[in-house]
Amino acid sequence: MDPGKTALVLIDLQAGILANTLAPYDSETVVANGLTLARAVKAAGGTVVAVNVSFGPGRINGPQGLIDNPVSTDPVPANYAEIVPELLALADIVITKRQWGALHGTELDTLLRRRGIDTVIVGGIATNFGVESTVREGWSHGYSMIVAEDASTTFSAAMQDFPMKLVFPRIARVRSVAQIVESVGG
Repeated sequence: MDPGKTALVLIDLQAGILANTLAPYDSETVVANGLTLARAVKAAGGTVVAVNVSFGPGRINGPQGLIDNPVSTDPVPANYAEIVPELLALADIVITKRQWGALHGTELDTLLRRRGIDTVIVGGIATNFGVESTVREGWSHGYSMIVAEDASTTFSAAMQDFPMKLVFPRIARVRSVAQIVESVGG
């Protein structure tokens, strides 16, 4: 992996999502591991991307298709979309998305290509929503994708295991934070 052609994309490490009960890793673990990756990638000359999600009042800016299990349109806390300050301080790019994936409907692909990025490391919350959507989109866009297993979490171990064991190995490499840090020269 060439660190100068590598981007770390951390998904939804933001106040409103970190407040949830998460598994298999809690929010503190995922944030700490994400920051470890961000520092290592940045020190090696890579690009750090912080991504949050914000759908607007009543989710007016979110996807509007008909679904069986709609998400609440109740107001969210004022700080819902606030990215972890330590991550924000390390970020070269900040993206606000209006759907699960960080590439569709944002300028992220353009910004990565202009920097010559060919490898994208992804972590964050939730593994089977925002992380998985971003990994699928990145693979479809031709990037070499790496999933940071212990810098990603969701709402249950089963929800984590399915993409980690059955989806990601077909479209990405799944690695621990320690393995990724070693790969970028940390």
